[in-house]
Amino acid sequence: MNIELFIAKRLIGAKQDKSSISAPIIKIAIAAIAIGVVMMLISFATGLGLQEKIREKMSAFKGHIVVSSYDNNNSQVSLNPISKDQDFYPEFREVEGIRHIQATAYKGAVIRTETDFEGIIVKGVGEDYDWQYFKEFLVEGRLPDVSQSLNDEVLMSQYTANRLGLEIGDKAITYFIREGSYDRPLLRAFVVTGIYNSGFQEFDETYLISDIRHIQRLNRWEPDQIGNFEIFLNDFGKLEEKGMEIYEKTSSYLDTRTIKQQYYSIFEWLSLFDFNIALIIGIMILVAGINMITALLVLILERTQMIGILKALGGSNWSIRKVFLYNAAYLILLGLFWGNLVGLGLLLAQKYFKLLPLNPETYYVTEAPVYLAWEYILGVNLGTLILCMFMLLVPSLIITRISPVKAMKFD
Repeated sequence: MNIELFIAKRLIGAKQDKSSISAPIIKIAIAAIAIGVVMMLISFATGLGLQEKIREKMSAFKGHIVVSSYDNNNSQVSLNPISKDQDFYPEFREVEGIRHIQATAYKGAVIRTETDFEGIIVKGVGEDYDWQYFKEFLVEGRLPDVSQSLNDEVLMSQYTANRLGLEIGDKAITYFIREGSYDRPLLRAFVVTGIYNSGFQEFDETYLISDIRHIQRLNRWEPDQIGNFEIFLNDFGKLEEKGMEIYEKTSSYLDTRTIKQQYYSIFEWLSLFDFNIALIIGIMILVAGINMITALLVLILERTQMIGILKALGGSNWSIRKVFLYNAAYLILLGLFWGNLVGLGLLLAQKYFKLLPLNPETYYVTEAPVYLAWEYILGVNLGTLILCMFMLLVPSLIITRISPVKAMKFD
């Protein structure tokens, strides 16, 4: 029988006495741990959720890795075409971890109505295009059909549609400037079949999605000529590694750029969330640990006579310390229970009911995203328990300083 655990259970049961000096201090310690766990869970869920959501939205428009021609063109417009007849297309067999490859092309244009005009970039896509993300962004209408014969269907952002006063079924008169020519612009009367809203205004105000064959005809390209390839990975965490592998496996006249290289400032901003999460976790564990140290010291001082009796009966210092450490572990677990209950409850409410909105111009999302994973939830709980218990080892040494003779003196 574990005598230390038995005594600890009796002490825990005795704490029901509301007149106990340690009762309010213990409640504060439990509350501190619970609040700390809530803050850590929220920090992880929202920080990682925001990073993941922004990565998804950027990937929806640009892919994880872009392979294009080697030129000095810093704009988003496709100037020099490349052939679709590549060893790595439509399947990149030489590099593992690639989920999908799609061919695209970009061309600058101006949409004009009777009262307004808007500069945009038309993104041409083909039947190999992955519509997974835009199915989530779609708010009205349907996705354009690019798998059949050439048509004028386009997918327009809600931002652009609102600025131009266009709705589903309306014609978007679009003018394309001839590259290197002063002739009249080329005109296309696109039909808005779908309206999307990614919440990423930087992209929403820029892109109009159409059939890639329009870009090929406007640029006088061959049917097998495109602007670039967009590559999607199975694991975003291996972006730099796979980007280098793809660069080495492609022809010398092709350039490879990862999405981090294209949007360096945004990803630098996202990396700050890792520091913020680490800072919040450190502060919360420190506060919880200090409160538990205070509670443990009060418990020890309140049970000084019991400690003296146990020592007189032959109990070792470590054995008596274990009694109070078991007691402290119970209080920590109680705080973890309430912290998880409240924290996960708030996160689930935000995930499914979108209670907390965000400004998309600042955060690129319309509501605080929530990312739930057992890995960090388990890590928060185990980390809090282990670190708090480790911090309690030092103050429990006060038990070794208690003399049985002095402690057993009764008033």
